[in-house]
Amino acid sequence: MPHIRVTIPDPGLPADIRRTLAEDLTRLAVSALHKSDARTIVHIELVPADSYFIGGKPLTNGRDAHIEASITAGTNSAEEKAAFIAGADELLSNVLGPLPRSGVALHELHPESYGYNGVTQFDHYRGAGDTPTAPAAR
Repeated sequence: MPHIRVTIPDPGLPADIRRTLAEDLTRLAVSALHKSDARTIVHIELVPADSYFIGGKPLTNGRDAHIEASITAGTNSAEEKAAFIAGADELLSNVLGPLPRSGVALHELHPESYGYNGVTQFDHYRGAGDTPTAPAAR
């Protein structure tokens, strides 16, 4: 159940670009991390450019973006995580244009400390007959 948050310093980013980012990031979570598209959440947060700093200075022209994705610890290999990071960076550049300092962070959360609808990932996996490290449990 990845929760992917994208921060972009552009309050006027058109809806079609936001939708493209959400759809493409969901596809990337499915292809690179083998996650369920039905359980993938993408949250796009648009912030004023003067609230987004690079090198201690506000972004004054151009665009940038940062992605943080929460995933369950132990459900992906180093290669899968690297593929997601590389794919997300490429996706940002393709959709938003050249970016000065885009970033991607994966936060791996323990299955007992992460869940939704009141059910931890640990209990979700246990109910599915899998362990948190089993690829089918993603």
